[in-house]
Amino acid sequence: MPGSSSTSAMRPRVVAVVVAYNRRELLVEALDALAAQDRPLDAVLVVDNASDDGSKDAAAEHPVGATVLALDENTGGAGGFTTGIAHAVEAMEADLVWLMDDDTIPTRSALSALLRARDEYDGPVAILGSRVVWHDGRDHPMNTPRTRPGASPSQLAAARAAGATPVRSSSFVSMLVDARAVRFHGLPVADYFIWNDDFEYSARLLRRGTGLAVHGSVVEHRTKTFGATDADPGERFYYEVRNKIWMLTRSSSLAPGERLLYGGASLRRWARTLRRSNRRDVLVRSGARGLRDGVLRAPRPNADVLRGATVDRGPVERLDGARGRATA
Repeated sequence: MPGSSSTSAMRPRVVAVVVAYNRRELLVEALDALAAQDRPLDAVLVVDNASDDGSKDAAAEHPVGATVLALDENTGGAGGFTTGIAHAVEAMEADLVWLMDDDTIPTRSALSALLRARDEYDGPVAILGSRVVWHDGRDHPMNTPRTRPGASPSQLAAARAAGATPVRSSSFVSMLVDARAVRFHGLPVADYFIWNDDFEYSARLLRRGTGLAVHGSVVEHRTKTFGATDADPGERFYYEVRNKIWMLTRSSSLAPGERLLYGGASLRRWARTLRRSNRRDVLVRSGARGLRDGVLRAPRPNADVLRGATVDRGPVERLDGARGRATA
């Protein structure tokens, strides 16, 4: 599987993709941070998920000079990143796509640190992720990947020499993806809407590819609260259950042994979420619907999911023809 450029001396074309939904002030801060990178971006693409707070206009008017794709309906983070990656690679000719939400605020050297690690790593790299902190500087538990299970001493040493750690998955809160990996593996699953879309996608690219968590690249994740994914999600627990079942049963992202391990970990996390919740009836109902839909139906094709967004689906359809697509 192709990873980073074989000619690292060539300057790669980096396109940042920011998915926005009704957080105008944070979006402006994110774009300010992108404009201030010490390694200038080659282009910025904002995918606006039908915001009604002026986010689209704020992005269009920002000095960073972003291209804005304004969707006619909210396709969730999954639909937004699917659309953004496809257009960055196909229409904007990106070599590398830098993915983030509108509440991700990169520090000035976040991109240059990712690129430096990519150049210094001895081998191809499909994904590089930043260290994600909350606004008070603590590592954010929602976006802190573990060292890749089973990584060999040589893999650990190679990553360490590049100032990084090898990982098995990464987060859309600052994920730098090689366009060659996108062309080989296809796009995220837009029908996930929210939750587990980045886990499924990065795990698919990294099943046999290399992913690095780069310690010197730092971004702030401006979530309202500090917590992990087992915080009480309310009715959105539906997506956690449905999407995890889809990932475990209908995706090529995990090896058979990994399916057992991640499945068991998911059951423990769900039990912990239920135990801590003050609204267990809501979680039980939402989880039951997620279980039903996860078992009885499969994710729709990306082009079908995005049909109502009134956006050019050509790039999506072309990249969805890639080998190793999400549905096994």
